[in-house]
Amino acid sequence: MIINVLNEAAESAGVKVQEWAILNKNAVNFSPQMLDYCKANVCGNYNKSWTCPPACESPEEQQKKITSCKEILIFTTKHDLEDSFDLEGMEKGRMLHSLLTMELKKLMENPMRQNIHVFGAGNCPVCETCVFPKPCPFPEKKIGSIEAAGINVTELSAAAGITYNNGPDTVTFFSMILINE
Repeated sequence: MIINVLNEAAESAGVKVQEWAILNKNAVNFSPQMLDYCKANVCGNYNKSWTCPPACESPEEQQKKITSCKEILIFTTKHDLEDSFDLEGMEKGRMLHSLLTMELKKLMENPMRQNIHVFGAGNCPVCETCVFPKPCPFPEKKIGSIEAAGINVTELSAAAGITYNNGPDTVTFFSMILINE
């Protein structure tokens, strides 16, 4: 069922899914070191987004949400780059991956299924620029950050049996959706 919805989202967004896996919630390893990276502002979004620390839910709250689901769908997209310094290509890939992630969330939500929890690559992509610290204009559309939840994507890919590095001159983005049915 969920894979059919993922395929529908991919077709609608015009973005190819590279790999996917259904992961047992107990296979997710939470790393306190990820929050240290956030606090060091490694990605530049610390204190600038509602889905990044310190504004997002605490790691403990996010871990509780993740470990209380039934299982987790992990999926990736792969994007070719001109070379390993192709920042424009990386940003374009992230944008395409985010389109797929947002489309999947939209297709998963319905009146019977509220509050679908989706985590993507980096900060929330819904608004071009987050209005933080002003109130979020689209809280129901927010996409959480895998890293802000304390999850190391390299370890997540290994647990899911999904390729982290798809070769030279490529970039791979990850998203996950919590399945509660």
